[in-house]
Amino acid sequence: MTTAPGSADAPSAAPIPVVVAGALGRMGAEVVKAVHGAPDCVLVGAIDSTPGKEGADVGLELGLGDLEVAITADFEGTLCQASQSVRQSGPGGGAVLVDFTHPSVVYEHTRGAIAYGVHPVIGTTGLSPEQLQDLATFAAKASVGGAVIPNFSVGMVLLQQAAAAAARFYDFCELTELHHNRKADAPSGTCIKTAELIEELGKTFNPLQVDEHESLAGCRGGLRDSGLRLHSVRLPGLVAHQEVMFGAPGETYTLRHDTIDRSAYMPGVLLTVRRVRTLEGLIYGLEKLL
Repeated sequence: MTTAPGSADAPSAAPIPVVVAGALGRMGAEVVKAVHGAPDCVLVGAIDSTPGKEGADVGLELGLGDLEVAITADFEGTLCQASQSVRQSGPGGGAVLVDFTHPSVVYEHTRGAIAYGVHPVIGTTGLSPEQLQDLATFAAKASVGGAVIPNFSVGMVLLQQAAAAAARFYDFCELTELHHNRKADAPSGTCIKTAELIEELGKTFNPLQVDEHESLAGCRGGLRDSGLRLHSVRLPGLVAHQEVMFGAPGETYTLRHDTIDRSAYMPGVLLTVRRVRTLEGLIYGLEKLL
């Protein structure tokens, strides 16, 4: 998978055309508002399958006024229109798709965007390692830059880097992620990404100290090959939270990040939108852009 972005992005005279998939969802609505408020971006498409909303103006639906962008459930048609309306090609050109939809369709959405030459910025989690590799290969062949970002929060990236550094000094570690109860996948893509960064050290964690027995299956969390255990909590009232706890004789070291409002993700989303068109392939993780 290509991991290095291209040269520093230079500002373009024309605003960046952006299509938002999942435009009426909790995250998608925030993206629409952020794109509308960014002077270097322009919303050109709003995709959503909410019943009864086909043809409605997305701006009026979200309290932004008339944006002259109609909501549509036609994903492929919208990509085709965005691709044809943007004639500029090569690094720094083309339209951008920001996707916050559902794990069941994210692979097809990402592959479809690449096929139409639209740069995917994927916030939807649930892609398998095999799917990520397939998409990276496809993006490289198509020469289309893209980004799969499990978490757009700069604070979460800092937590992940701190966890990867701390893992050198601790042999015992467990991860817990907490989200609202409408999140479809578990564990979260952010939690998996954190575990992957910790595992880059190449060591095994949590050596058994006793012959464990679960009286309730799964109560010890999901076990990865590295020995790391991942726990998921789903409750109304939560937004997105993650805790990484390290343990050693006589001490614990805990890293925690709490997202209080989804607006926290928007600086990362806009950063990715501005840079994705300069990438040489598909990247995975916001840290590749910071």
